[in-house]
Amino acid sequence: MDDYQEHSLGGRVFQKIREDILSGKYQEHDELREAALGKELGVSRTPVREALRQLELEGLVTIIPNRGAYVTGISQKDIWDIYSLRSLLEGMCARWAVEHITEEQLDEMEEIILLSEFQLKKGSGFSAEQITALDGRFHDVLYEASGSRILSHVLTDFHNYVQPARKSSVISEDRARKSIREHKQILRAIRDRDAEMAEQLANEHILHVMQNLKKQGYQTD
Repeated sequence: MDDYQEHSLGGRVFQKIREDILSGKYQEHDELREAALGKELGVSRTPVREALRQLELEGLVTIIPNRGAYVTGISQKDIWDIYSLRSLLEGMCARWAVEHITEEQLDEMEEIILLSEFQLKKGSGFSAEQITALDGRFHDVLYEASGSRILSHVLTDFHNYVQPARKSSVISEDRARKSIREHKQILRAIRDRDAEMAEQLANEHILHVMQNLKKQGYQTD
């Protein structure tokens, strides 16, 4: 994340609007009005305009001269492409984590798995939101453990881009249970310092998510 996105007023506005687009608050083709956004966020139109320009560079917004800014969003094809890339990069991340992960990170991943299993003990009453949040944290720690700021940044962005699909991928108790089991296997391989197995399991984990999304009707082309 650059200084603009992290520290400036326009950057903070950018992050909020970006988060709202990626979470599904704004849908494709919705108009983003500078005045309305400024009122909602308690800022003038200038930082909103800056943020919308940055979002256009990121491909999430289209600005049409003399008409306004409209949400482009993330299409199902985009989501599929992101998961295809993740199926390669997550394995690399797990391989590098074998060399760089700390005991604290190992313990945190173990705790996340235990909390996920606790959620599943609720049976049909389990919270998909909680499972999704824990899944996200597991992957965040894995990315941090890779020891690569660049790889972590890319994978974190990809993870944020597919929020609705992530929740959809664990909506069923059966898939959630399998996902947690796959996390345990990845963690075991990392603990055993088996880089090849960690890479293979991490790649397969994402491929299983893709298979599940395909069953749910996500477009692949």
